[in-house]
Amino acid sequence: MNFLKIIRESYIIAFSTLKINRLRTILTLLGITIGIFAIISVLTVVDSLEKTIRTNLSSLGDDIIYIQKWPWAPPPGEEYEWWEYLKRPLPSITDYNQIKRRSTKASAVSFSISGQRNVKYRNNSAENIIIWANSFEFEKIRSFEIQSGRYFTRFESNNGNNVALLGNKIANDLFQGINPIGKQIKIQGKKINIIGVLKKEGKNMLGGGSLDEIVLLPINYAKKLVNFKKESANPFIMVKTKENITKSALIDELRSILRSTRTIKPSEKDNFSLNQANLITNSLDQIFGAMNLAGWIIGGFSILVGGFGIANIMFVSVKERTHIIGIQKSLGAKRKFILFQFLFESILLSLAGGIIGLFFISLGCFIANSKIELEIVLSANNIFLGLFISIIIGIVSGFAPARSAAKLNPVEAINSSF
Repeated sequence: MNFLKIIRESYIIAFSTLKINRLRTILTLLGITIGIFAIISVLTVVDSLEKTIRTNLSSLGDDIIYIQKWPWAPPPGEEYEWWEYLKRPLPSITDYNQIKRRSTKASAVSFSISGQRNVKYRNNSAENIIIWANSFEFEKIRSFEIQSGRYFTRFESNNGNNVALLGNKIANDLFQGINPIGKQIKIQGKKINIIGVLKKEGKNMLGGGSLDEIVLLPINYAKKLVNFKKESANPFIMVKTKENITKSALIDELRSILRSTRTIKPSEKDNFSLNQANLITNSLDQIFGAMNLAGWIIGGFSILVGGFGIANIMFVSVKERTHIIGIQKSLGAKRKFILFQFLFESILLSLAGGIIGLFFISLGCFIANSKIELEIVLSANNIFLGLFISIIIGIVSGFAPARSAAKLNPVEAINSSF
């Protein structure tokens, strides 16, 4: 109870002192405000960027292996030997069929190609739209929702019927409020029936991950629009792992199937890449770790300057109030009361600076979110971190001045004003 009383009285005295010396208080706050703003703003931007990218990456699927000509990243400890990758053959329908027939560890296998074409509906047109063609199993691998209509049937897929699903944005741009289901679009002069519209997914920072701006076609119909044998078609195979099967087990099986299908000798390297999402996420960990470190270094210098500013002001405050300290001690005030009195003043200064810094970050987030598509959010963790840093800086900066005040001789302190 006595301890709480000391804290309360120390708080009242510290707050009164800061209120009286307003100009000095404001100038002292600036260093901490800038420091907290620098550290927490960088951490906030990095956290928001990381969250957005990782959310986008989740569309790739943690349990999906992508069979492609080019690797997403070089093997650990090796260079990206693009000149060797350039010689590789493209994934083919033969590869796809062999994996479907022979794999025991895959729950679904889908073949994909893509290209850019102009899409027309009556007098409306959209240029350079991504045409993404997939085999029927696509819906089992890539999660998406259909807003209206339906997905194409296995018969339509195998038979190569002229049907398509539209991304949400494409549907809005072309049909402008009209229900697209049952209508026809034209691609390269060919009429295609719309059987479904996909639910809006939003922007994807990685590009190509969102389905909002694509036309989804059956692979067998897309042969009329896209040449499978050209690299511009970007052919690749998606393989989803069965439950209770590890990705490493599936990768080993796929490597065996592809090497035998392509008759690769035991002494020869693979002429295909087995890509997975964690190849990218592992690189992201290093990138965002470096960005966080940079934020701490940049903000750390500002915090250091702010801390020295608080310590300097507190020493001045102790000198100005030496006579008052002497009177307090002569009336029975103990060392810990004097210590807490100045320590609380230092903490209040630093905490106020931190709160102002966090306010400016919140304001910056609000302005940024109205200007750019990346959602920047000041998280509760970063708020608590900013406040915690402010308190620690206040304690560290104020301890030496507070200790010197607590050790003053009451007689000498009282006489100091004369």
